[in-house]
Amino acid sequence: MAKNELNQNSKLTEEFTNTFEQNFKYVNNPINRFDVSKDNTTKNLLKKAEKLARLKEQINSIENCNLKKNSHSLIMGDGNVNSPIMIIGEAPGKEEDQTGICFQGEVGKLLRKMFNAINIKLDDLYLSYAINFMTPDDRKPTSQEIKRYSSFLKEHITIIDPKIIVLMGSTAMESLTGLNRGISKERGKWNEIILENNTLSYIITFSPSYLIRFPEYKKYSWEDLKMIRQKIHDLNLKIK
Repeated sequence: MAKNELNQNSKLTEEFTNTFEQNFKYVNNPINRFDVSKDNTTKNLLKKAEKLARLKEQINSIENCNLKKNSHSLIMGDGNVNSPIMIIGEAPGKEEDQTGICFQGEVGKLLRKMFNAINIKLDDLYLSYAINFMTPDDRKPTSQEIKRYSSFLKEHITIIDPKIIVLMGSTAMESLTGLNRGISKERGKWNEIILENNTLSYIITFSPSYLIRFPEYKKYSWEDLKMIRQKIHDLNLKIK
């Protein structure tokens, strides 16, 4: 590896693993909802938009759901629907529920910073959650709640059709994979899942909210981010 590349990696590592630096610049603009690159056809966009609208109706028709009763917003997703990368968080918090937009506040700032560290703009990705409604008192969703929304998440993934899925947090991990255990032993490796006869690669990592509470785990998330960067390179994916 060239010396300047080593220096660059060291700089990125130091920048990411530190907590919020004074000189970190964050632009507090909401992500363009369902933004698509210019080279995508109108037909493809409309097809995904129609499917997402139908899925939203299905989720909103759920009955006897305490999460739905507790929330103001049903949050589907934000960003580029044709992105090859889909980020799946755990569940919306109070700020997301109030704005109807994914990953707001300090959580959004950290997530943006994480992907900036590997030269990826958050606006160029597609963001969503395993659970579409806020949980009471921002608690962790129960396994029963996760299971109830799991089929919706899998349909959501099928519609977006990403090349890479990033599962952030134990709720996202359990919803897609059924695994109900600590993330530490599952993170940092690539796995595959088949949805609608389509094989998709996914990686499990810590959620931004967890990293805010336990910043000592940022060093492990940085390792995961480098794996994502390498996967993008290996698959020759274009992020824009």
